[in-house]
Amino acid sequence: MKDLIKKIPQFLFFTGKGGVGKTSMSCAISVALAKEGKKVLLISTDPASNLDEVLDTKLNSTPTKINGLENLYAMNINPVIAAYEYKEKMVAPFRGVLPQTAIEQMEEQLSGACTVEIAGFNEFSKYVGDINISKQYDHIVLDTAPTGHTLRLLKLPSAWNTFIEDNDTGTSCLGAVSGLSENKKLYENVVDNLKNKDKTLLILVSRAEKLSLIEASRASKELSAQGIKNQHLIVNGLFKSDDEDEIAKSFENISKIALENVDETISSLSKTIIGFYPNGAVGIESLENIITGSKPKLVENVEAKLKSLKNDILKDTYSWDSLIDDFEKDKNGLIMTMGKGGVGKTTIASNIAMALAKRGHKVILSTTDPASHLEYVSKANENLTIEKIDPKIETQKHVNEVIAQNEGKISFEDMELLKEELTTPCIEEIAVFKAFAKTVEKAKDSYVVLDTAPTGHTLLLLDASQAYHKEILKNQTNAMEKEFLELLPRIKDGKYTKILLVTLPEATPTHEAKDLQEDLKRAGIKPYAWIINRSFALTNSSNNLLCQKSLNEIKYINEIKNSLSSKTLIKPWTLEQNF
Repeated sequence: MKDLIKKIPQFLFFTGKGGVGKTSMSCAISVALAKEGKKVLLISTDPASNLDEVLDTKLNSTPTKINGLENLYAMNINPVIAAYEYKEKMVAPFRGVLPQTAIEQMEEQLSGACTVEIAGFNEFSKYVGDINISKQYDHIVLDTAPTGHTLRLLKLPSAWNTFIEDNDTGTSCLGAVSGLSENKKLYENVVDNLKNKDKTLLILVSRAEKLSLIEASRASKELSAQGIKNQHLIVNGLFKSDDEDEIAKSFENISKIALENVDETISSLSKTIIGFYPNGAVGIESLENIITGSKPKLVENVEAKLKSLKNDILKDTYSWDSLIDDFEKDKNGLIMTMGKGGVGKTTIASNIAMALAKRGHKVILSTTDPASHLEYVSKANENLTIEKIDPKIETQKHVNEVIAQNEGKISFEDMELLKEELTTPCIEEIAVFKAFAKTVEKAKDSYVVLDTAPTGHTLLLLDASQAYHKEILKNQTNAMEKEFLELLPRIKDGKYTKILLVTLPEATPTHEAKDLQEDLKRAGIKPYAWIINRSFALTNSSNNLLCQKSLNEIKYINEIKNSLSSKTLIKPWTLEQNF
């Protein structure tokens, strides 16, 4: 870690599969730089950020000094707040000038997913592209959302620049292009800084697991193709066994095999290896242990302590067979897995889909995650159909449908304007939303098991559902919209939709799932059950570090069982590859 810190330029980007430790690594490096006397700003672009918990400081959407550190500041880019501020900036000059009906139309136009995306992006761009802001800090560290969302974020500077340059109509889905054009120089600076190896280092974070490394490789290639070539790999949480415990040896062996079989892209990158810390990385002291590479201490009598508490772990919990029985009673329906990235949503979703298919039911397994790994799920059952909402495919399909619907019905000039609108980067969000709605509808006649994107992206998708629902209620203009009118009621219908909150028995994924549950409740959606995945406490391992981890797990298992969920299922860590 110390060698890496010596060569960090001004801008530092972190990306990788959900749950690999991007936030822990970005916080650790930020703390290390601050302790060297550098002024550091750490920014999260993840809609479900957990910087607050890791740094033990309440953050907001402006730089906030971290408790106990002189030179470290952090902030969360909240896309909803940013969207409100962006909308107000665009509309305010016209209040009292234009009629109220015109003001309301402007506000309506600026209330969609496009505005949320561009507003969050503008906030991000200021800290990377505006020299008057960036020069205030020696280092700006960006802790990003999981890979798929990050890849899209980093494509936006070029995409919006291209749209602004090629636009002949003067309008966009965000109103007048002049409102975007004022940021053209800013976007150009963002692109230039990202590509400049002397200014930006991209850090790919991975676990020593097959799929995590595959995703790191994919991200490396895509970002390199965009010109971001200065890259470094951190392999986080590498476990090494110091005894003959079977579980410990298996855990170590999975990592060893994964690292021995990395592709050429990963093997060619410079690397930093971070060891296994049984109690996670929450708080400045834990982050300093990562920086110094301190080995976790062995704890006396830890196995005996664990055994004395173990009998209570499974009390009042649900079984896997009971969960599948419940789903089977309804004959069809939508089952959605939600939670933080890296908790095993794909594994849980695919296991549910396979269990229902083996019982003779027709099942569709799909995903809204742009970085999904459903291609690695077994297709060995004829009752199981595997689909994927691919943003590129859905975008092209949406564009073709809109053009076909209007061909011959509108003037040449209006058609050119429409085609211009369909080139905006945020059309992808609309296309993905449409595909999501159609997937949900399929649960009328079969089981649909939907593996969702990590929490923040899923919340934005559900926000889009609410906004679209309101719009349709006001303007029921065609059959297609009436079809989508049923989307939100279906998600709220506990018989039609069963939402499973998937977590690990650890602080950050548990508390992120807790926050997600509160957000869902505010939207009128009640989760059906919680699944605590990959618990070492149920493996009977005698390894000291794994027993320490297990003891730490019990605190979060009890919090979920006693305070957060009326229906809880716990699945142990197993030798199978986890998604």
